Amino acid sequence: MIGATASPTVAIAGATGYAGGEMLRLLSAHPAVTLRTVTGHSSAGESLVTIAPHIDGAEQLLIQETSAQHLAGHDVVVLALPHGHSGRIAAELRAADPDVIVLDLAADHRLDSAQDWTDYYGSEHSGTWTYGMPELPLADGTRQRDLLRDAREVAVPGCNATAVSLAAAPLVRAGLIDAGALNAVLPVGYSGAGRTPKPHLLFSEASHSAAPYAVGGSHRHIPEILQNLRRAAGVDESRRLTFTPVLVPMSRGILAVLTAPVAAGTTTADLLRAFQTDYEHEFFLRVLPEGQVPSTAQVLGSNTVRISAAVDRHSGQATVIAALDNLMKGTAGAAVQCMNLALGLEEMLGLTRTAMSP
Repeated sequence: MIGATASPTVAIAGATGYAGGEMLRLLSAHPAVTLRTVTGHSSAGESLVTIAPHIDGAEQLLIQETSAQHLAGHDVVVLALPHGHSGRIAAELRAADPDVIVLDLAADHRLDSAQDWTDYYGSEHSGTWTYGMPELPLADGTRQRDLLRDAREVAVPGCNATAVSLAAAPLVRAGLIDAGALNAVLPVGYSGAGRTPKPHLLFSEASHSAAPYAVGGSHRHIPEILQNLRRAAGVDESRRLTFTPVLVPMSRGILAVLTAPVAAGTTTADLLRAFQTDYEHEFFLRVLPEGQVPSTAQVLGSNTVRISAAVDRHSGQATVIAALDNLMKGTAGAAVQCMNLALGLEEMLGLTRTAMSP
């Protein structure tokens, strides 16, 4: 909420972008925290209501310059900054206040491997934080959420990485698919490309077009996904992922379509059983019955991932489909889950698994 005083206080850096804007929407209505400070770049000095008139109470906040000085003094700081910009500010915040909870929505602190970071992002690695995917099953029988309780540094996952990791992890763990031959094609909404104006993001360019990008193994979420599968399976055996995102003319949503060879004799029921084993008690993960498939419309505005699976007995391939809202469960919703866990609140507080329709 905006304006309360008795609850933990939150600042959002980069609040004028799409990811930061979704954090604004969620935190302005969150019943247990107070949104006190927002920062931006080109809009610094303006009232938040001029950038986000849809946010209730936005007229009470002035957009500040993004600096450690303006972000200091809060219980929680959300960094919704471009990749490569979080490391320095995070270090300054942590040096000034070791108890502050910092949630990084960028990729700066997601990867274990400094070499992977350099290979895919081309700069110096900022270190590895606790990974913010509560539902990720780990090889030792625990969940990633067990590591997030009381965490003070949280690396929020990438949206595409969330879809593919949650769709693949149970099947890799159960040995039902060939983890050395994973293929993923992901139709994604344009909000995933960010708010910065670019020619290929103009309505006249995008409205009647499906446009692949980051093809040929260059997408930055690839090492993150493979890292998650290693954590889930507990072995370092070779895994390969062919990953192709495709921008499609919708504002929000990801429909991850995964295929991989199945072990001999594997049935659709076997795949669904593996998902139920890992996700039966997960509030925000819905495994669909055999014969049903999800769509992005079914998750719009919700913090839910809907997953289906089937075996093609003719090709010997599994097809897994996962749908999520890239700004909700793919980014801001996951961040709120992590914040809740770190603050000792109910994990689902301030979130919904009910979508908007139409």
